[in-house]
Amino acid sequence: MAKKPKKQQQSGGTPATVALTAAEVPYTVHAYDHDPSHPSYGEEAAEAMGVSPDRVFKTLVADVDGTLTVAVVPVAGSLDLKALATAAGGKRAAMADPTLAERTTGYVRGGISPLGQRKKLPTVLDVSASAHDTICVSAGRRGLEVELAPTDLAHLTNAVLAPIARTL
Repeated sequence: MAKKPKKQQQSGGTPATVALTAAEVPYTVHAYDHDPSHPSYGEEAAEAMGVSPDRVFKTLVADVDGTLTVAVVPVAGSLDLKALATAAGGKRAAMADPTLAERTTGYVRGGISPLGQRKKLPTVLDVSASAHDTICVSAGRRGLEVELAPTDLAHLTNAVLAPIARTL
């Protein structure tokens, strides 16, 4: 008899949780009530889940020499665009247009997951993720996070690990 999927969201889940279930990767979904007035999606997630902000990672989409690239960095820090460009093998990086990022990934801003994107983009995961047994990233919608091993995230997204975050 086939293994039953673990922790799938109701009504099929998000593309991120569907991808995790299909890959048979262990994960935990954390849901919280999203407050639209909160100034930071990532900090809100860390506070709502009671998880250290250095274990909660935000997904940012940047343009590296004309190629949309996903950067996954701790919410306790910020993205170093120059380091991202270097890690992605490019010369220049800038934040992508939010509408283009949403259209390309299939997710809304504040809910972009590095997993289950409409178009698979090159991904760079900040090396600090390696210091944790598990990290949390967006599960594909505001108010929903998925916790998984950083090695599983890197494997599923074909991510390059590199020091791309700056500490705030």
